[in-house]
Amino acid sequence: MEAEHEELLRFSREFCEELSNDDEGLKREILAHAGNRWSLGVLHILGTNGPLRYGEIRRYLLGVTQRMLTRTLRHLERDGLISRYDYEEKLPRVVYAITDMGKEMLLKMLPLWSWIITSAGYFRAARAQYDGG
Repeated sequence: MEAEHEELLRFSREFCEELSNDDEGLKREILAHAGNRWSLGVLHILGTNGPLRYGEIRRYLLGVTQRMLTRTLRHLERDGLISRYDYEEKLPRVVYAITDMGKEMLLKMLPLWSWIITSAGYFRAARAQYDGG
């Protein structure tokens, strides 16, 4: 077991070095989607509900501002995690959909989310101990 942990830590070190060697920050920016509440929310909503219009997405994301949702959609589209289709009709109709890469990212997040959910009791106890309660 110790050898397995050492191997994982070596991999982690190499992984972090690779992220640091990225001059343009691309890898770090993509990784930032994984920790961004709104990015993950949009991916989850589009992944579980199918293509949606802006207003429909906003109704699902309680608390998101118009500015933040617009910014999030643009970043996700730029990185190829969602697509945007403008029907170019008289009454504007734009639909957003998750791409295959967006679905892949969403699926890769499931083990982490599962770990967080199943470990919630541990985190609460650690916080209570730290906070002196």
